[in-house]
Amino acid sequence: MFPLDPKSVERICRIAVDQDGPYQRTGREVEALLRDAGWVDPPEYDGSSKVPWLVDALTGRSGERADVERFLCRLCDPIEYEDGEVAASEVRRAVNEVLEREGLEVCVAGGRPVVGELGKNGAVKVVLRVADVEQRLGRLISEERLVRLLVSRVRESQLAEANGSYLLALFGIGSFVEGVLYSVLIDRYPELARSGFPNDRGKRVEASFAGLALLLDTAHSRGLIQLDAKDFMRPVREFRNYIHPRKQFESDFTPDADTVGMCWSPVAALLNDLDRLAARPGAEVAV
Repeated sequence: MFPLDPKSVERICRIAVDQDGPYQRTGREVEALLRDAGWVDPPEYDGSSKVPWLVDALTGRSGERADVERFLCRLCDPIEYEDGEVAASEVRRAVNEVLEREGLEVCVAGGRPVVGELGKNGAVKVVLRVADVEQRLGRLISEERLVRLLVSRVRESQLAEANGSYLLALFGIGSFVEGVLYSVLIDRYPELARSGFPNDRGKRVEASFAGLALLLDTAHSRGLIQLDAKDFMRPVREFRNYIHPRKQFESDFTPDADTVGMCWSPVAALLNDLDRLAARPGAEVAV
């Protein structure tokens, strides 16, 4: 439940600081945690007590759900810790004990932490908020009309999902990802629009013919998304092929709510990677 209860915020901040614990952070490391989570204009650590300082920082972003989610994901990301997944899983368990009371959980999908909502049966569902997506894309893509068009793809995909049109929802999700990657890449590397996208055979593909697989490869090779995010998108790519009835018939493929649900998680992971570009223009993410 967002915004998080103040007590939950304080408990999570204590986990992040881990005073005198095995994962203790200095003040500068706490500041870096926010920056590496992709926050735009994160506060500078002022030398005060770390837990209250971090509580103030998170409370100041309580209305920015995407910022809070990215902080939680970064806190539980193996890349944050010398011991990798061993440490991250321990931190994630502690964080989830707090988040359970909020109806939330940091889960791992495709090797990446994402925040989902806990259902009555204990299942975790990743939900993209349209308003959050619009705000996030507005920091990545300069053309406002294009942002609105992409946001409409999310809205329409969610409507299709809610009404049981699962195949249409999958098409919409894949279309959204393709549009976001194309727009970000062209904005960031205008030469791609002029000379095309290099493929794995050393040839160039006209920008207008660049498909989702090539866009993912290019985004990863240029350091915009992590390898996990790229690989995690494979089901989304494959499901889009079922726009051809023959392909769906031959594969005997019938999507359901779970099929669609598993596709929102990689979208969330990919957006988290791209958010770091907006926070630190010119930077690349770890690949």
